[in-house]
Amino acid sequence: MKTNITYITALGFHAGLGFLIFLNESLAKPYFYLALFYFMYRIITVADNKKTYEVLKACAYFVGGEVFFRTTRGAISYEAGKYLVILFILMGMFYRGLSGKGYPYFIYLMFLIPSIFVASTTLSFDANFRTNIAFVLSGPVCLGLAALFCYDKQVTFKQMSQILLYMLLPIIAHTVYVYFYAPDLKDMITGTGSNRAAAGGFGANQVASALGLGMFILGIRIFINSPTLSLKLFNTFLLVIMSYRAVITFSRGGVITAILCMIIFLVVYYAQATSKVKTQVIGGFVLFVTALVLGWMISSSQADGYLEKRYANQNARGVEKEDITTGRKQLFMEEIEGFLTNPFFGIGSSRAKDQRIEEDGQGVTSHNELSRTLAEHGIFGIMMLLILLFKPLDIRAKNKQNYYFYALLAFWFATINHSSMRIAAPAFIYGLALLNVTYEKRPVHRKQLKATTR
Repeated sequence: MKTNITYITALGFHAGLGFLIFLNESLAKPYFYLALFYFMYRIITVADNKKTYEVLKACAYFVGGEVFFRTTRGAISYEAGKYLVILFILMGMFYRGLSGKGYPYFIYLMFLIPSIFVASTTLSFDANFRTNIAFVLSGPVCLGLAALFCYDKQVTFKQMSQILLYMLLPIIAHTVYVYFYAPDLKDMITGTGSNRAAAGGFGANQVASALGLGMFILGIRIFINSPTLSLKLFNTFLLVIMSYRAVITFSRGGVITAILCMIIFLVVYYAQATSKVKTQVIGGFVLFVTALVLGWMISSSQADGYLEKRYANQNARGVEKEDITTGRKQLFMEEIEGFLTNPFFGIGSSRAKDQRIEEDGQGVTSHNELSRTLAEHGIFGIMMLLILLFKPLDIRAKNKQNYYFYALLAFWFATINHSSMRIAAPAFIYGLALLNVTYEKRPVHRKQLKATTR
């Protein structure tokens, strides 16, 4: 009961934070710095055997809050989320070291370097070399370091649940902020394109990705962190609210990713569950589907028919669009062409965006990390992708009881295919998939023998 009260209190506190920041956006900066100092203090002062757990909680919190801090301009810089994850991970490496078995991820990081030298010769004269390189490589570096640190690090299932909770808390604040930013959306929705106003005045793709991550975590909590019916219903209510705000952004990637990851999680969890737990899973599944249906219905009632057209790949007049990817296919093909033209060393970091500036007058950034990696890194990109796709199977071979594994990997893969690595979430969540998640050991109570006298 105490745990449930603490959970609801933490959610209520962050919901209040979201409302206060909506009333006065300048409060986002002290919130950011207080959170930063708190987690830095925790990492430095806790006992050595708890350092890994504290590092992961700190990373999780800023991963969950990254888009919120961007929306409210509360962070120290636009890329602060990735840089802070890198900072916390480096602190964790200093205190807790690395597993030698994760060496392929060190090779992955080394493979990033040649593209920098190539970029020094291919980027246009007007391009800001340092800024462009940092922007493009911050995500891959964040992923490589997170994977290096997390590989085979041991955490319990209870700790893993807490890490995911720390990721959820700032997303709750973000959801409340977005809701009050645009409580009535009927007059704001006039077409089938991504809606910035519905996303709280920020990029719909990133906001939908963040809220989709929150949907995924809430879905997990309905199944494994809601011991009472009242708590299941409470989490279902939160899922309805969050899915509504995610869907109404009209950015499909984050929502589809959340549903896909939950399906994968449920299949794995159900397969490993006992017969008693399987019955509970079915009940939770009913609540989960109900939440999604209600979220869709509320969104549809606000969207005046545009939402159905969006997901049916139609324009505002109901005519089917030729490209379901909304321009992403063309970007993908351009980057594949860049790889085929320069298959050995690639075209260099950030050159794909730089070329679009030269040819089209605008630097549209890639939405697909796979094609961007191939184009900008060439043959090194192929080896990097092989490491990312196949190295996690080593962990899975040794620990098949981790029912988070495939869902976390799916989140990484789906997100980098619709949003590249704009945010830190796919990088850090890939690292979480590499953790060695174990069951808590129950204390053994031995009966004390009475001394006998002779």
